[in-house]
Amino acid sequence: MPHNDDTRFVPRDHNWHPPAHAPGYKTSVARSPRQALVSLVAPTRSELAGPDFTSLRLGPHDNDLLLNFREDPALAGTAGLPIGERILLFGRVVDQFGKPVPQTLVEMWQANAGGRYRHKKDRYLAPLDPNFGGVGRCLSDADGWYRFRTIKPGPYPWPNDVNSWRPAHIHVSVMGPSISTRLITQMYFEGDPLIPLCPIVNTLRDPEAVATMTGRLDMARSRSMDCLAYRFDLVVRGAVQTYFENQG
Repeated sequence: MPHNDDTRFVPRDHNWHPPAHAPGYKTSVARSPRQALVSLVAPTRSELAGPDFTSLRLGPHDNDLLLNFREDPALAGTAGLPIGERILLFGRVVDQFGKPVPQTLVEMWQANAGGRYRHKKDRYLAPLDPNFGGVGRCLSDADGWYRFRTIKPGPYPWPNDVNSWRPAHIHVSVMGPSISTRLITQMYFEGDPLIPLCPIVNTLRDPEAVATMTGRLDMARSRSMDCLAYRFDLVVRGAVQTYFENQG
């Protein structure tokens, strides 16, 4: 997207976001507020300050999930590589006018190729991969670009109803200029037949909102005999912003 010095404020269209109470997505029933939200007219200093990531020291493979897990002596498995389809996940973090957001922390976490997270509460019968941790981080560069190398995650069942399955997805977090501006979303893979069947996805009224959460296959960035590439741009404010799950 081209650079643009336009700093006009674009209000959020709340009709574009899902309702907090969506009975088809059962856990929203317990988590949705029962009273009117309180407006923070005067945010505190801690809500407006930092963190500043310009001095953050990242490891050489923090954004490479094929390699970063086995480098941790407390967690590492064997010296092999993870099982699954190797992919590149990349994109730009920009504002609503296409201006890049540089030096912002982008974090991601995901299930392995079998659809299982490395988490003590994940009891799905798919096996853990001894060479895959499922987490990564990086800083966007001067033009807002970020990049990860990882394994395409598998779908997995969840107890929303008798036979609910989550589409393959990667969780992505963007840290803005302060703690209170952290945003979290999920990236789905284009063409996945489970996307229109997912109760979480179906809380969105507008198909264009779902499109902002869909990574697009990019053959030009794919590596021959190595990995496919998916582009997922993150628009952090404005009328066409990516739908973030903590803005419902």
